[in-house]
Amino acid sequence: MPATMRDVAKLAGVSVKTVSNVVNNTYPYIRPETRAQVEAAMAELGYRLNVTARKLRTNRTGLIGLALPELRHQYFAELADDVIREAAKAGLKVIIEQVEPSEHVAVETLVGSHTHLVDGAIVAPVGHGDVVSESAPPGFPVVVLGDHRITDDVDQVYMANARGAELVMEHLISRGARRIVALGADLGAEVGAEGERTRGYLESLERHGIEVDDQLILTTDGWSKAVGVAAIRDLTTRGVSFDAVFGFNDTLALGALTEVLRSGRRVPEDVQVMGFDNIDDAQYSVPALSTVAVDRAQLAELAVDMIVRRLRSLYEAENRSEHDAEGAAPERWAIEVPASLVLRDSTRQESRS
Repeated sequence: MPATMRDVAKLAGVSVKTVSNVVNNTYPYIRPETRAQVEAAMAELGYRLNVTARKLRTNRTGLIGLALPELRHQYFAELADDVIREAAKAGLKVIIEQVEPSEHVAVETLVGSHTHLVDGAIVAPVGHGDVVSESAPPGFPVVVLGDHRITDDVDQVYMANARGAELVMEHLISRGARRIVALGADLGAEVGAEGERTRGYLESLERHGIEVDDQLILTTDGWSKAVGVAAIRDLTTRGVSFDAVFGFNDTLALGALTEVLRSGRRVPEDVQVMGFDNIDDAQYSVPALSTVAVDRAQLAELAVDMIVRRLRSLYEAENRSEHDAEGAAPERWAIEVPASLVLRDSTRQESRS
């Protein structure tokens, strides 16, 4: 017979109620050592939660949705890993859904057919995407991992994209670069990673009095290594001179780095190359890729913490009277995660003499 909560309680030396609170994550104040006892007993007995039964009992599943685009891209794969690890610390499991870019992203579309299975959602719309908060079920916690702060009534954690691009440009310019390729730019996008990073690129050139050369602003169809290779190869074939490449993500930059070296030029002596995101592969290229880091672990930690705090508030509200539960809409959280430079061998570490 499968193990029951009563079996787990007996082995752990706690009450069935305590086991239920751990399993259902409905009581946030359980001591860590008690939680560890219960989880050890569950592992020893091979206890498996019946999600459907828990949903009927508590209206909670202990699952959250994570909606990400382009999981084949390393950045999003690493972000998913960070979210899963942070969720596990909070006793939550994660269902991952891959979603397509959209101008207006509804929560139920992002979480897909799993909406009824999850207690909340962390969503990362692409480019110009935003989240229509009215699409969420009442009380359904949503946290947006974005490229900029959006105006919708949702909790959000967003990256300092424009500032990150400025850090790249300031470093390259201070190291003598003047003809810097913006690889992955989009002059037509006002928001999103493309738009924010393009803005940082252009404002830096203006600040230093460097004329913008449209030939160096490369809009790409995707941000893969192959795209980076093809873009730099085309630029070289057309005879366009450049002394630095700013790849708008590390994958593009790694492709650019490959093609620059293949063409017989030296990095960083002839061409400096920088990326954005600090994926794991960046440190292992030859030469190692300089980049911008936005702490993914911090993004994940903040997003999961917001979900947990919203679920805790819902739990407390459900245990108050209907009259007490009424009130103003909750204040929404919006936190920017700063960017920082990670300097490696693909850029000059000292200024030109």
